[in-house]
Amino acid sequence: MRTVQTNQAPAAIGPYSQGIIVNNLFYSSGQIPLTAEGNLVTGDVKEQTHQVFKNLQAVLTEAGASFETVVKATVFIKNMDDFASINEVYGEYFSTHKPARSCVEVARLPKDVLVEIEVIALVN
Repeated sequence: MRTVQTNQAPAAIGPYSQGIIVNNLFYSSGQIPLTAEGNLVTGDVKEQTHQVFKNLQAVLTEAGASFETVVKATVFIKNMDDFASINEVYGEYFSTHKPARSCVEVARLPKDVLVEIEVIALVN
């Protein structure tokens, strides 16, 4: 088992790591719209979702994985009315490769953000 840590994504804000590799699978922690410096992106849900994907890209790269090797994504959203907007941005990152996905509306997310996404990916 190996811990993944990169300065290109925000540091964990609790007692967890950015991700873990077990055998040939990478399990990311949920990424929220914080910059690598820890600043919250306070724009609309599309801006927040793009930042989440920047963070996912950073941890995937550090793990030796990519969006093309993601096998499962879980999307947590504050408001299901934002589903179409989040899905539009999501489709920019998963256009040809479409991993399995779950999407759930939750009562509240860390730092009151609008979206959080975690992934499981094969490590190259």
